[in-house]
Amino acid sequence: LENTFRMINIGLANEMAMMCANMGIDVWEVIDAAATKPFGFMPFYPGPGLGGHCIPIDPFYLSWKSKQSGIEARFIELAGYINGQMPHFAVDRVRDALNGAGKAVKGSRIHIMGVAYKRDIDDLRESPALDVILLLRRLGAEISYSDPHVPTLRLDGSILEASPEEAAAAADCVVIVTNHSTFDYQALVERSRLVVDTRNALKGIRSEKIVRL
Repeated sequence: LENTFRMINIGLANEMAMMCANMGIDVWEVIDAAATKPFGFMPFYPGPGLGGHCIPIDPFYLSWKSKQSGIEARFIELAGYINGQMPHFAVDRVRDALNGAGKAVKGSRIHIMGVAYKRDIDDLRESPALDVILLLRRLGAEISYSDPHVPTLRLDGSILEASPEEAAAAADCVVIVTNHSTFDYQALVERSRLVVDTRNALKGIRSEKIVRL
């Protein structure tokens, strides 16, 4: 129930992020405003997708078992669908950001910041970064990445070696997928041409270079 509760509420936050993006509203400001209520609200946050071996998987064991007893777990299935769309939505934000800069995804150099499924760990299980990278590659992007916890990434028959954070300066677009605490975000914005932030890692930093989820 606990994992299912989190998965469904993250799904709501992700759907809110899609809605806000279409209306030109900062979803992070909306969540912060809602969290000022002293009771009745528990903040959950959107992101590029769910990772790990619990939240993306355990609720579907419950859904499967529930169907055997004749009950369809509609909240679980709907939240799973929305969460599964988030890597695509993140890539759409990258595409739109590049279009705004007069560039296509095809042929662009895109640098991924963080590939583990959550901050400050080395676990790649179900990491949304893997989906984001594959989707961008299919669109013709040239991918590099930085992650202090994942020195080598095996993906789609190829091997990527992690680059230092400074490599972001050579990219047409930088995408923050995992918000590791060791990243120097102020320096990242200063050295980058364009940054898509899917984790609100750049909260408090103002720049025309930044596109938020």
